[in-house]
Amino acid sequence: MSDEILVGVFGAPHGVRGEIRVKSYTQDPLSLADYDGLHDGAGRAFEIAAARPLKDDLLVVRVKNVNDRDAAQALTHTKLYVPREKLPPTEEDEFYTRDLIGLRAETEDGALLGTIVAVPNYGAGDILEVAPPAGETLLYPFTRAVVPTVDVKGGRVIVIPPAETE
Repeated sequence: MSDEILVGVFGAPHGVRGEIRVKSYTQDPLSLADYDGLHDGAGRAFEIAAARPLKDDLLVVRVKNVNDRDAAQALTHTKLYVPREKLPPTEEDEFYTRDLIGLRAETEDGALLGTIVAVPNYGAGDILEVAPPAGETLLYPFTRAVVPTVDVKGGRVIVIPPAETE
């Protein structure tokens, strides 16, 4: 699934007629409804018949062939992917979060911290999970202050580790 980009995740049902909430990871949340090829990790295809904003990056959608609350409930927590070729190309300083996986994380002076293995978001912003050459993974907030440089073509990011507190 390396050519697949995570673009959203189904949340809880909304009402009793089969509508469901979706957290969109796209730059314009409503553009999620325009993508052809939405599917889950198991290959089930989904077609969004209608979408409206709820707040921020949350939408309420009607999915084709999902007609009641039980069917919508069954989709809760389902991740939505799109084949990369269906998405627009990135601009000069843009990238998809998926592009960060596998990049080297280095300090400003070039010392290797490790390799990025995940970019989770637990609600307070994206985090870079870095696997060092030895030991447990390291977590860094994915902010411009901590990660001032993202060089996808060069295969690396520069990380300025936050100062340790005593």
